[in-house]
Amino acid sequence: MLLACREIQKNFHEEPVLKGGYFHLEEKEKAAVVGINGAGKTTLLNVITGVYAPDGGEVILTKDARLGYLKQHQEIRSDATIYDEVASAREDIFRMERQLRALEADMAGKDGDALAGLMEEYSRLSHQFEAEGGYALRSEIAGVIKGLGFSEDDHGKPCRVLSGGEKTRVALGKLLLSKPDLILLDEPTNHLDIRSVAWLEGYLKDYPGAMLIVSHDRYFMDRVVTKIIEVELGQVSMYSGNYTAYAAKKAQEREIALKHYLNQQRVIRHEEEVIAKLKSFNREKSIKRAESREKRLDMIERLEKPQEVRDAMHLKLASSAVSGEQVLEVRDLTKGFGTRTLFDGLDFTVRRGEKTAIIGDNGTGKTSLLKIVTGALTPDRGSVRLGAQVRPGYYDQEQHLFDESNTLFDEFRLSYPRMTDTEIRNTLASFLFTGDDVFKPISVLSGGEKGRLSLAKLMLSPCNFLILDEPTNHLDITSREILEEALSRYEGTLLFVSHDRYFINRLAGRILELEGRTLTEYPGNYDYYLEKKAQMREAAGSDAPNPRAAAETDAAREWRNKKEADAQRRKKENEIRRTEEAIEQAEAALKVLETQMASPDVATDPVRLMALDKEAGDLRARLEELYGKWEELT
Repeated sequence: MLLACREIQKNFHEEPVLKGGYFHLEEKEKAAVVGINGAGKTTLLNVITGVYAPDGGEVILTKDARLGYLKQHQEIRSDATIYDEVASAREDIFRMERQLRALEADMAGKDGDALAGLMEEYSRLSHQFEAEGGYALRSEIAGVIKGLGFSEDDHGKPCRVLSGGEKTRVALGKLLLSKPDLILLDEPTNHLDIRSVAWLEGYLKDYPGAMLIVSHDRYFMDRVVTKIIEVELGQVSMYSGNYTAYAAKKAQEREIALKHYLNQQRVIRHEEEVIAKLKSFNREKSIKRAESREKRLDMIERLEKPQEVRDAMHLKLASSAVSGEQVLEVRDLTKGFGTRTLFDGLDFTVRRGEKTAIIGDNGTGKTSLLKIVTGALTPDRGSVRLGAQVRPGYYDQEQHLFDESNTLFDEFRLSYPRMTDTEIRNTLASFLFTGDDVFKPISVLSGGEKGRLSLAKLMLSPCNFLILDEPTNHLDITSREILEEALSRYEGTLLFVSHDRYFINRLAGRILELEGRTLTEYPGNYDYYLEKKAQMREAAGSDAPNPRAAAETDAAREWRNKKEADAQRRKKENEIRRTEEAIEQAEAALKVLETQMASPDVATDPVRLMALDKEAGDLRARLEELYGKWEELT
């Protein structure tokens, strides 16, 4: 056994956060910690790592076990580059390499016994260097940096200029390379795109040590962990299996506990009715019998009503008038910033009732695409057209429009005057605003809290076309599942960007992947998308793909070939247009120069005439080059 936690207790300001429970981890075992926001998951990690001393209980860690901890937020102030900061995790190997180089230099001038001694030391150190992966280390470092979403050009970027999310990724890479016996990760997927999360899954599944991961990413937990540690109402409990197995077991436990509670309530009510009846007879014998029953009733250990995670939430998304069949039409859409083109010539249509997910790596332009659809951003070229009777509603994870002086409760009461106080409180509670939180002024909320409030308001707006940008950010698992249920019942049209693959898998009926400046369509959910991608890779990488696999990818290949051909055609048309514009500009400039050279003032000034003649010659040469390029293109 590598780690055991027994009856851990931790209080803050005399309020208990952790109240007890037990779990353990074996060597190489991978477990996830789950619970609602504020349940005490991060507190548990801080107690295990010694950041907090427990107020009760004990943490038992195997002697000499090395422990590594990644917090949610990292503050790296180092002037080192990304590569050097990550590589510093294996400074012991680089030190060994320097010792080998020094021994090689020393051996050059030695012979006899001195040389034999150096060679023996060199052989021993060389074997150790190889055993600890020294020869493959630089390749491994580069692979980890790439896997976490950094390009090769980023290797030399100093860490002090990185964003908070980028610093967390650097810290994660450094931690993975240090290879501790037990890794503790607090929300490791928060700052990763889908491709990087998939890479991390593969890395962690093959990791030789044990790990304990706090996460809200259900898809990630299903693929990586074999044990779930639950923190609920301060109690720590242990479940075998992945997240899906835990969720099924938990639902079963709640159902059984609720039956026991309801049965006991029926017994209590029956006894109370009998006692009341006996007392009503007002005879000494019946009163004694009533008192005897009361004593037995007082001795019953009352069961608490099981916590039902969805009690407060019965969210039904409103949908206004039915829209036309075609909700959105996007044609030849192009957008770039400076010299960088995000996407070029995008074409797609969204029809009524569809639930479409847009996925892609960070920086491919997913949010920019949504902003163009909503009119918040202007495209460089192309058109966006909404259909008849379409009423869009937009959730932007970065911008939230409120009256900052309002409380949360007032914001809802003013926006939705027909809602009762109970309905307002229930809606706010479902987005994690409970108790006195509803009377906080909006001005004191964090960015994540404002995002949740914005999402809560949007869910009640009379839209028939919802456009959502990362709607599950800042939500715990329970709130994500509530939102999923509401959106799955939504009768309008849904277009959303998300990194939450479980969320995508449950909602999307179509996936648009933004990659290589264009969109590829996959008609299905996220599992279907993965299956098709795997089939396409298999077909592309096999000299003789089996007929069944080839047949299954015909439709996907035909679609991709068409999209690539369309993209190439548009690219060529754009190049012709740019070449023609360059020719017009050069011809106009040449005409101006020739007019200047013909003027009497310039004709009598040899120095100026020679300069203008050279400039004109350069322009004529440039024109010849452009004419040739235009002929080749056309």
